[in-house]
Amino acid sequence: MRESNREWILAQRPEGQPDMDSFELRESDVPEPRHGQLLVRVRYLSVDPYMRGRMRDAESYAEPWAVGDPMEGAVVGEVLESESDAYDEGDLVTGNGTWADYTVLDADNVAPVDPSIADPPAYLGVLGMPGRTAYFGLLEVGDPKPGETVVVSGAAGAVGSVVGQIAKLNGCRVVGFAGSDRKVEWLTEDLGFDAAINYKDVDEYRAALDDAAPDGVDVYFDNVGGPITDAVFTKLNLDARVAVCGQIAHYNDEGVPTGPRKLPQLIAPRATVQGLLVGDYVTRFEEASEQLGAWVASGDISHRETIVSGLENAPDAFLGLFSGDNIGKQVVAVSE
Repeated sequence: MRESNREWILAQRPEGQPDMDSFELRESDVPEPRHGQLLVRVRYLSVDPYMRGRMRDAESYAEPWAVGDPMEGAVVGEVLESESDAYDEGDLVTGNGTWADYTVLDADNVAPVDPSIADPPAYLGVLGMPGRTAYFGLLEVGDPKPGETVVVSGAAGAVGSVVGQIAKLNGCRVVGFAGSDRKVEWLTEDLGFDAAINYKDVDEYRAALDDAAPDGVDVYFDNVGGPITDAVFTKLNLDARVAVCGQIAHYNDEGVPTGPRKLPQLIAPRATVQGLLVGDYVTRFEEASEQLGAWVASGDISHRETIVSGLENAPDAFLGLFSGDNIGKQVVAVSE
């Protein structure tokens, strides 16, 4: 064990796109667990788009960090010291910790990691918060039915890639938007999407949708917003459902963007648009974890992690989310 603990903190609030000036790596003593807590050596940590909102001094569904606060997120790690009867030294667990070498977790708020089901990084993606978001967002909000067309933006990301596969398991035609030919190939060749659109390589999204979704759109799972969403709204079928999960196209905007007025486009199809927060389903997380674990174990759902090595590179991994560097879940390997 190291004699000290490295930990990333929020150094200043970014304006627009964050950069390295937003982060500071500091050293402090290794924390000590109190009763009911675990000292965990972080093996993998998660970086996620929602964290950009926590860097703002504004109300949101996730409490903002104060300048000087440690960066937080989901981690997978090994228990070094246990002050709980529920876990022993050497156990692998996942929970919400800090971007650090060592973090203290409340034993009541962690879950065991079973490497026989999937490698530990998967517990930050398909078997973690992104997977549960996909599960509840599609099945509860999107309510897909066999034969319907499901369109997913940000389809090659941690959430979107799982959404598309669950939609296929439910007998749907699935179309994904992604940002490179390599991602499009992964979606169609490996994950079974019926079609995928490289949004960086087409001039007209509506025309691309005419080809990829000729029968219109019954369910739209929106991770991105922006011009892609503007185009999809023009293709919504009668009684279409829209699950708004993320708006990464706007996370670095300093002002409120103005685009096409979408509400009139909902009238004729009588479409339903609903925001999605996975925390609303916390009492059912075990259900999602069991089903996702079964799908992964059986091979019905594939997953992929883009792993950036080194705690010192955690900010780069986070910033890479906004340039589309990742395929699947973006993860930082701290101590493998």
